[in-house]
Amino acid sequence: MATIFQGLGGGAATALTNSFDSKKLLLPSTRRSVSERKVSFSVVRSDGTVNLNLGGSGARARRVDQLITNAVATKADSSAASSTSKPGHELLLFEALREGLEEEMDRDPHVCVMGEDVGHYGGSYKVTKGLADKYGDLRVLDTPIAENSFTGMGIGAAMTGLRPIIEGMNMGFLLLAFNQISNNCGMLHYTSGGQFTIPVVIRGPGGVGRQLGAEHSQRLESYFQSIPGIQMVACSTPYNAKGLMKAAIRSENPVILFEHVLLYNLKERIPDEEYICNLEEAEMVRPGEHVTILTYSRMRYHVMQAAKTLVNKGYDPEVIDIRSLKPFDLHTIGNSVKKTHRVLIVEECMRTGGIGASLTAAITENFHDYLDAPIVCLSSQDVPTPYAGTLEEWTVVQPAQIVTAVEQLCQ
Repeated sequence: MATIFQGLGGGAATALTNSFDSKKLLLPSTRRSVSERKVSFSVVRSDGTVNLNLGGSGARARRVDQLITNAVATKADSSAASSTSKPGHELLLFEALREGLEEEMDRDPHVCVMGEDVGHYGGSYKVTKGLADKYGDLRVLDTPIAENSFTGMGIGAAMTGLRPIIEGMNMGFLLLAFNQISNNCGMLHYTSGGQFTIPVVIRGPGGVGRQLGAEHSQRLESYFQSIPGIQMVACSTPYNAKGLMKAAIRSENPVILFEHVLLYNLKERIPDEEYICNLEEAEMVRPGEHVTILTYSRMRYHVMQAAKTLVNKGYDPEVIDIRSLKPFDLHTIGNSVKKTHRVLIVEECMRTGGIGASLTAAITENFHDYLDAPIVCLSSQDVPTPYAGTLEEWTVVQPAQIVTAVEQLCQ
């Protein structure tokens, strides 16, 4: 349990900071009224194009440009995740999740969905919109506001042969189901002597950036990584969102799929033909020679923004979206470390007890002899997420910090 309590955000007075001066490096934000936030939205294409409905706010455009930026840097055109040059169809990330879910429900009648408002309302971010009308109330089940109860119900359903997808309206709410996820979901295959498998997917929105306050902006990767028997993946593009969703549903292991609220409107062209992604495989986003930058989820876009600046300064960073948070793809990571000999980890998870800390330990244990410099990890501050937009941004890593870290690593 010590590893779980490590991940709790502390008070501001005891906050641990990164090695770089965040006050000097972080980008400013512009305050917005409640009415502006309600009428504004954005669609961000994976090629960097931003389509905005700003509700009359020019400041909103600048803020969105800071939060989600071009997914492809100068050298990465041929190797980035975007498949815009291929035939296919364009989807927003939340639509890609829905398409993957719908394809699996068509393929396998044992696949079902349960959670708060997942039925006729379509989910809090419309990932399940239209599924209840197509498959009925038994396969798309609206539940009471009782996370511990319907998570346990989903685990029990998996034990009897179904393949449930459990949606948390917000990932922070799944703390109410922690006993079910830890003692039952992760351990029942072992404690039953292999009599039961738990092919369940737990998914939902989380992350920082929409001024949702401390309780609705949590990153729970650090909480769940210590539970035996559970796999964890994080999607970052429409392509891998669909592929990871399909792979997670087909897995015989319980899988937690982390989705970032700021990436739901990311748009990308994905193939018409069926595909799945490997649950344990990282993605090479940008090949490089000078430093390995490991990241995932929203921070992928902060890293790629920094990569463009670094290229202009003469650096050649290699960027890897680790995607699999548990287990790590040490094959891909190791090959990169052996080539660049320097590692920077960028995450939105808390610094203490986070994914970065576990990844640092794994790299040090397996590839220490290939490192020419200590591993640097840039993480979120160990504080509750503030509501104020400017303070909220200051708690997470910004592109300028990444540029400075690479410059120092490559000295």
